[in-house]
Amino acid sequence: MTSPGPAGRKSTTREPIIQEPEASEPEATRRAASVAESSRANRGWWDRNADEYQVEHGTFLGDDRFVWGPEGLDEVEAELLGPPEELKGRDVLEIGAGAAQCSRWLAAQGARPVALDISHRQLQHALRIGGTFPLVCADAGALPFADGSFDLACSAYGALPFVADPRQVLREVRRVLRPGGRLVFSVTHPIRWAFPDEPGPEGLSVSGSYFDRTPYVEQDEEGRAVYVEHHRTIGDRIRDVVASGFRLVDLVEPEWPAWNTSEWGGWSPLRGNLIPGTAIFVCVRD
Repeated sequence: MTSPGPAGRKSTTREPIIQEPEASEPEATRRAASVAESSRANRGWWDRNADEYQVEHGTFLGDDRFVWGPEGLDEVEAELLGPPEELKGRDVLEIGAGAAQCSRWLAAQGARPVALDISHRQLQHALRIGGTFPLVCADAGALPFADGSFDLACSAYGALPFVADPRQVLREVRRVLRPGGRLVFSVTHPIRWAFPDEPGPEGLSVSGSYFDRTPYVEQDEEGRAVYVEHHRTIGDRIRDVVASGFRLVDLVEPEWPAWNTSEWGGWSPLRGNLIPGTAIFVCVRD
């Protein structure tokens, strides 16, 4: 799980308004960002911020937990990939794996995971923690695997919030899945783009249009993107899934549990009890 929450900032999901640039920080704006620019910017961002991210969020994520988002929904209870006992012997691709916590959990169930991430530095943290499964540094839009290589694919806040062409990624995932294979991915709930990214009461008032799909971009003094995140509505996400050859079988919106008293960027008990923060799409390749 590589997102949400840029280290040292509020979170990867920003309020959909132009912010005044802070001293010594990139300028935050809303503008178009191509596939290549988004990929280049986010590879660099995660390489630069992986260390701080793992320090800040490593305790919550654990070394071998499979957590779908800041609410703390665990695959142990959710079973969105199927009952744990049925994972044994399955080939599983984790996309946007970060330090590969989810892959480590999958391996403990007897699955054969492959952890893929665009950030070399994130995968170095996966090496630091350890594991016997393969680590692959690659772009999710061009998966370096043969057709029909996997039984399952998963992504906990990985890749899809950051790519300009999500259908390209979804088509690639479909290509490497075997018939009947399942893809489960979580992203920031699209409704969050209409609210300021604040954990307190100020984050409960609409500040922008839910339908404004202009990407959020942080750029340097020369206008080069150093971080990009793309917004899709719920309807957009569903159409992306269907157009890419999947069948949507469930859409999970985790409720905030009473035990979780922590804040993670704009995620908090206050907001979590009132508006959804995560959307999980469960898809099947027929």
